Amino acid sequence: MLRNLYNWMLKLAGSRHAEKSLAIVSFTESSFFPIPPDIMLAPMVLARPDKAYRYALVCTIASLLGALLGYAIGYFLEPVGVAILKFFGYTQGLAEFHIFMEKWGAWVIIIKGFLPIPFKLVTIASGLGHLNMAVFLFSCALTRGARFLLVAFLIKKFGPEITHHIEKRIYTVSAIAVAVLVLLIVAMKMIPH
Repeated sequence: MLRNLYNWMLKLAGSRHAEKSLAIVSFTESSFFPIPPDIMLAPMVLARPDKAYRYALVCTIASLLGALLGYAIGYFLEPVGVAILKFFGYTQGLAEFHIFMEKWGAWVIIIKGFLPIPFKLVTIASGLGHLNMAVFLFSCALTRGARFLLVAFLIKKFGPEITHHIEKRIYTVSAIAVAVLVLLIVAMKMIPH
């Protein structure tokens, strides 16, 4: 099923409705859709490098709106939020996520927003945990904006060659980026204020 969705999204990326479709996929991915918008963003940037940052901005804005929906699902519709998390197999880590949120706050969202995990899990869990809305929105804007701008920049600069490497090594690159970010956070926490 996921392979069919993936192929469908690639077709949408080449259609005359690509930008609107990109916005819809970005919105839904932050609240319930299983495939990230990067799948559409990459071929769209390859086809129109002059619109790379526009497409990244579309992804970011739509993703933020979708994040609000995901948060609302967790906050106001707890049984629905828990059912979505259960469907994706993430209910066991919910208590741990909330402990991390209490200790690290926005950093959890920022780190998880860069990882190739479904962002909806973060948004719904944030709503379930009643995370402060301002912190939530700021963190989502920062992490999603940075991620989509980075993808657009890399594909615009390096072209088709990098898309193969990104797909092949996405977990390694994400893990390294997160490790560096975690080290920076720990270093900042250790510096006396």
